[in-house]
Amino acid sequence: MLEIGTKAPQFTLPDKDGNAVSLSDFLGKKVVLYFYSRDNTPGCTRQACAFAKSYEGFKRKGVVVIGVSAGDRGIRCVAGEEELR
Repeated sequence: MLEIGTKAPQFTLPDKDGNAVSLSDFLGKKVVLYFYSRDNTPGCTRQACAFAKSYEGFKRKGVVVIGVSAGDRGIRCVAGEEELR
């Protein structure tokens, strides 16, 4: 578990469309990085809804929200407003 404020290790993961997303793509930006178990589960939905409600506030502050899952379809990354809906 990383402590708050600790830099996350570099990673590259496929998004829902199979495109590579790297943490380094967001270099120089503030990032909220969260992890969830599987897509379309109650836990995933609660987390995504919580971030979606706050998304505009994050966006105004220049913060990128990235969710990472190791679910049924393999490890993948979601980032941005469309993914949180």
